[in-house]
Amino acid sequence: MTEATQRTSDSGVSIWLDDLSRTRIESGNLQELIAEKNVVGVTTNPSIFQKALSQVGPYDAQLKELGKVDVDTAIRELTTTDVRNATDIFREIAEKTDFVDGRVSIEVDPRLAHDTEGTEKQAVELWEKVNRPNAMIKIPATLEGLPAITATLAKGISVNVTLIFSLERYEQVIDAFIEGIAQADANGHDLKHIGSVASFFVSRVDTAVDKQLEEIGTDEAKALEGKAAIANARIAYELFEKKFAEDPRWAALEAKGAKKQRPLWASTGTKNPNYSDCVYVDELVAPFVVNTMPEKTLNALADHGNGAPTIQGTYEESHAVMDKLAELGIDFKAVTDKLEADGVSQFINSWDSVIADVQAGIDRVNG
Repeated sequence: MTEATQRTSDSGVSIWLDDLSRTRIESGNLQELIAEKNVVGVTTNPSIFQKALSQVGPYDAQLKELGKVDVDTAIRELTTTDVRNATDIFREIAEKTDFVDGRVSIEVDPRLAHDTEGTEKQAVELWEKVNRPNAMIKIPATLEGLPAITATLAKGISVNVTLIFSLERYEQVIDAFIEGIAQADANGHDLKHIGSVASFFVSRVDTAVDKQLEEIGTDEAKALEGKAAIANARIAYELFEKKFAEDPRWAALEAKGAKKQRPLWASTGTKNPNYSDCVYVDELVAPFVVNTMPEKTLNALADHGNGAPTIQGTYEESHAVMDKLAELGIDFKAVTDKLEADGVSQFINSWDSVIADVQAGIDRVNG
């Protein structure tokens, strides 16, 4: 283990890799990252699968075996096979951590982001298809996604809630989670192994806010560049602490073995070359969080990251940053609303590319 990744883990952060492909699994690279860089989980999304499935070669044998199936069936088989194989690699970690870590996430079709019933249905299908207790089903935190999150958890299925940008939506996600666990309890499910994370997106916030600050152009505005995303995430952690400490429903559920929904920092690759290449890891270290990072960020952390706690004790400062942004006329709700809409659109575009790439693969291997 590297000193920095071990220090980060010792500070309470679970390091998950934000990437998966058949090549990564079959080459042994995933096992290497587990052994050498403290990786204890994996997340996927439509863009990650687009990158993986666009490669000519790694998936051809399975495509040939599937034959001339429809493209949606082929995509389902290819992606769930990768996730199933990855969950098997992480099974030992899952068991050692009582299924807190060792998780591998797979997302519902992004075209269902505003379809509650369709999301619920596919979440069950994916869970049954992967058929591993350490899998997680990713559901976007759209307004239509919130009831689907509750309904999926109520069935005893572990959920990774994705595309969270605002504190308002994050609070709704926590409420949807607690209600889902309460329903799971009423339905007779064992709460001990139902896992959930709330994926709070980070770097994209700075990209959007910094653009507006640059347009304002004052010294005061320039002084706030690169601060919005970290402040927003730190306040989210404050909300996490507050909600789970004060909600009377949660204390009763926790007594029955339920585990808190952990904040997960997503979109932690640094977009601005002027910022540290591991800033969205080093500045968001606290107990009981997950940071899912691309391999480039993981390597940066391993090479020169800090890993010491950096969230608790920063709440007043973080609120002050958000207040200053508002004083400058930045409508943060408008920013996060747009980021959510853009996030859904980007994943749909990636999924369209997945469909085209897999159809080309079906045609290629079947002559």
